[in-house]
Amino acid sequence: MTDTPMLPGWRHVYSGKVRDLYEPDLPAIGGVHPLGDVVLVVASDRISAYDHVLASEIPDKGVVLTQLSLWWFDRLADVVPNHVVSTEVSAEPGDGLVPDVVAGRAMICRRLDMFPVECIARGYLTGSGLADYRRTGEVSGIALPDGLVDGSRLPEPIFTPSTKAEVGEHDETVTLDQVSATIGADDAAHLRDLTLAVYGRAEELARERGVVLADTKLEFGRAADGTVVVGDEVLTPDSSRFWDAATWEPGHAQPSFDKQYVRDWLTSPASGWDRASGAEPPALPDDVVQATRDRYLEAYERLTGSPLEQES
Repeated sequence: MTDTPMLPGWRHVYSGKVRDLYEPDLPAIGGVHPLGDVVLVVASDRISAYDHVLASEIPDKGVVLTQLSLWWFDRLADVVPNHVVSTEVSAEPGDGLVPDVVAGRAMICRRLDMFPVECIARGYLTGSGLADYRRTGEVSGIALPDGLVDGSRLPEPIFTPSTKAEVGEHDETVTLDQVSATIGADDAAHLRDLTLAVYGRAEELARERGVVLADTKLEFGRAADGTVVVGDEVLTPDSSRFWDAATWEPGHAQPSFDKQYVRDWLTSPASGWDRASGAEPPALPDDVVQATRDRYLEAYERLTGSPLEQES
């Protein structure tokens, strides 16, 4: 993993699998940030798979994640508020804006009290949901019809939450009742409804652009005024499965515009990695890095209709 950049006017406080979080570096006495109680969220080019942060990075990935999230935030504004306060960039140190060294990959955001749950909506059956269905006929306690296969479109989208694990740990699928027991029934129902509303809007917009949104993961928090707000990222190739609608065919794994390409290489004989061994995954070959980067860029362009303004 590359070193976390030092940013003038901001103090690094946390690194996740992909994002780095900074707080305003204010004078000890009486310091008030001009934008209020905020944090700076910076998306790196790191990539994670199977609960490991890989040694390799994907050039421009952090810019894709940030710019695509901003694009979606605009289109979801009437569905759910988001945490973005500003993306204004300044080269002047300590002015409280986004430092120019992380321009394009950073957002100044409201500080939220995050709910301890990953909110997942599935409109199609694949991945861990498919594994659960094959074993029990259910996903997150929701019974599904017989005869579904990899890539099947579900009769209606379903809410399949999971725990929010620390870096290096594994998220565990839970039921709505389990979420209710953790955060309360009203909040659990509200998160379910928001998640399915976001998925419904995004699935329709993606389909208009020839893209299948198979599933997506969202994170929500409560703002200081009590409002439930969507945070982190939304509908990116890191948090969602995107397929080409023209080639979608249930019955097998679908080619995707996301990091599934990396997962597939890691579990192929070419990588030489045994997922069950506990060993760190190997670095990605240059061709896998390039092919992954191409998929992220294609996802951005297919969805937004415009090429990404790239750093490199």
